[in-house]
Amino acid sequence: MEVKNHCEENQLKNGVQNGVLKETPPAKPDHSKWNQIYLFLLCVLLGGAVILLLNACHPTDPADPWTLMGFFKAPLWDWTAFSIVLTFTVLQGALYYLPVGQVVEGKMGCNEKRLKYRLNGLHAFGVCVVLLVCVWECGYVRAVSVSGRVLALVSAACVVSVLLSVCLYLRSASAQSHQPQDNNTGGFLLDFALGREVDPRVGIIDVKQFAMVRIGFIGWGLMDVCYLLTAVESESLSASLLLTITFQLIYIIDFLIDEDSVLDTKEFTEEAIGFLMILGEYIWIPFFSSLPVYFLLQRPSDIHFLSAILIILLYSVGFLIYYMANEQKSRFRKSPHHPAFAHLETIRSPSGQNLLVSGWFGWVRHPNYLGDILLMLAWCLPCGFSSLLPYLPALQCFKLLRERSTEIEESCLKKHGEAWREYCRRVPYKLIPYLY
Repeated sequence: MEVKNHCEENQLKNGVQNGVLKETPPAKPDHSKWNQIYLFLLCVLLGGAVILLLNACHPTDPADPWTLMGFFKAPLWDWTAFSIVLTFTVLQGALYYLPVGQVVEGKMGCNEKRLKYRLNGLHAFGVCVVLLVCVWECGYVRAVSVSGRVLALVSAACVVSVLLSVCLYLRSASAQSHQPQDNNTGGFLLDFALGREVDPRVGIIDVKQFAMVRIGFIGWGLMDVCYLLTAVESESLSASLLLTITFQLIYIIDFLIDEDSVLDTKEFTEEAIGFLMILGEYIWIPFFSSLPVYFLLQRPSDIHFLSAILIILLYSVGFLIYYMANEQKSRFRKSPHHPAFAHLETIRSPSGQNLLVSGWFGWVRHPNYLGDILLMLAWCLPCGFSSLLPYLPALQCFKLLRERSTEIEESCLKKHGEAWREYCRRVPYKLIPYLY
């Protein structure tokens, strides 16, 4: 899952030397660690896995006879779903050109000039929500016509992902678009699935930012809004569903407010974009991340008032940790000698950089990831405990963040040596205080 993770490796990897941000040149993408059989199966089966998970959210009657096609509770394909996905993609491309929001400089491009990014994702999301609610309120579209086609939407998103990936592959294969930092493995599967180009652009649109923010997160938010309107139409809006949707929309809006945070992530700065990343943004983020909401839409359940209060408190604590840890890290990166950090302890690294060893980063080594885990657990809990299905996104998030934290720490150990070992000795817990 492409959740908003302000990567703390930027505190430790890019670092600060003599008060000036020190930029490390992006490394070439390394595809050698991928097993090609696993990669092929992932590309082929990911869409089917999402469809099966969504289909499993529908309640079943044990008395119903099982049939191959009757197993699915909604059509797997229709052209209306394809037109919805295509229209959504074109609309996001058009909204990228909105003359609002900041234009910021990111990493150095291949022409020795910094790449520029337009940060108007929040405005684009607002426009999309207003358009959706207006056409729904006017009676032109019923929300159930979207939520009832969710399986077909996943199928259509897979097809659109293939089409875009083919275009991207052909573009990267041309001599005109070949760039020094591109990764050309010589193998079709690796090149197509993992990509060749790190920073492909179409006009002013950065394809990777477009996929991660506009398709992934805005798509996720719009699916949540569609589920909410569907519940209103069917008069089945429950406190559990409202709570889960509210939690997720807060998270999405916070991400869009800090859209520039994605520019520092490893996926954005180092990895090429290919079919697997595009497919993930089209189906994994919008549909798998919203699985708890879809579960509650299909299986409405009530929640006790006191349980709701406790879940809100858990979400608030998670959001506080998540926000404050990222804020401390970001401010320390920009102004390490600011008086606000005078009381914080640091360890001097042989690389000339300072590692925070107090504050949020003196509690656990990855406090923002801890906040992420608590947030996702909080929006799964309203689903109750009748099924494991709605908890799968939280479990997958924990697995992803655990792997990411291990990867970061291996990189930091190589970079900081004994300073990093001392940091780990003084802050022994990676993600969960006193547990892990």
